[in-house]
Amino acid sequence: MAGTLTLVGTPIGNLSDLPPRAQTALSECDFIAAEDTRVTLKLLNHLNIKKPMISYYEHNKRERGEEICSRIILGQNCALVTDAGMPAISDPGEDLVALCCEYGIKVQVVPGPSAVITALAVSGLPAGRFTFEGFLSVNKRNRREHLAELKCEHRTMVFYEAPHKLTATLKDLLHSLGDRRVTIARELTKLHEEVIYTTLKQATEKYRTMQPRGEFVLIIEGAPQQQKVEITADQAATIAYDLVKQGHSTSEAAKQAANQTGVKKSEIYRLICKKIENRADLL
Repeated sequence: MAGTLTLVGTPIGNLSDLPPRAQTALSECDFIAAEDTRVTLKLLNHLNIKKPMISYYEHNKRERGEEICSRIILGQNCALVTDAGMPAISDPGEDLVALCCEYGIKVQVVPGPSAVITALAVSGLPAGRFTFEGFLSVNKRNRREHLAELKCEHRTMVFYEAPHKLTATLKDLLHSLGDRRVTIARELTKLHEEVIYTTLKQATEKYRTMQPRGEFVLIIEGAPQQQKVEITADQAATIAYDLVKQGHSTSEAAKQAANQTGVKKSEIYRLICKKIENRADLL
């Protein structure tokens, strides 16, 4: 009988945040697939758990993914962990889950801490709808294209960033999105946790002279919603009437005006008919 892959959320800083179910999953599995076995070993030592481990990370995920699936198919249970937070979220574990789905391997999850949700909750920005963008590409073209797609994004945006790239990223965000409110969450749940409420312009200036330290989550205000201008039926009929004067049929003019304004075609048509009763300007 085939085993199971269990995704286990681990603390993003404070080891006390490990859920009891996660400890049980790690203690009962046959082996652990870890992003960095050295990091996971510290967690296991804290829990007094000894388990065989196999490394699974970005640069070995193809061959290791097949190896892990083979062991699960033969009946072993695997717990997948990342260095911090939920595996498969901005993490190569995503590929392992997809591979397990292809092989029909059962996948279950033990939820745990998440830097995305933790930072969003404390951001002070709208959290009802948001988009998680992960890490921006280091490739300049891909980076520009990614940011260009987000220029008109109305939802709150969440990014991850490493300290050595933070200054350049803030500069690019300011250039692409304009000055927006941003909450910078640094070293969440750790001893030197810091949450800064600022703007992209102020943050860019701040870190131009200050060396960033720790892991960062950036929560950025979405683009403002453009207020819709309400067009009355009379205004829509005027647009249609002008089209009639240009040679369009009454029906076609009403249709085009309806598409432009959102006013019902039938209402526009009725008003046009009233307008063309006096056809002097159409002669």
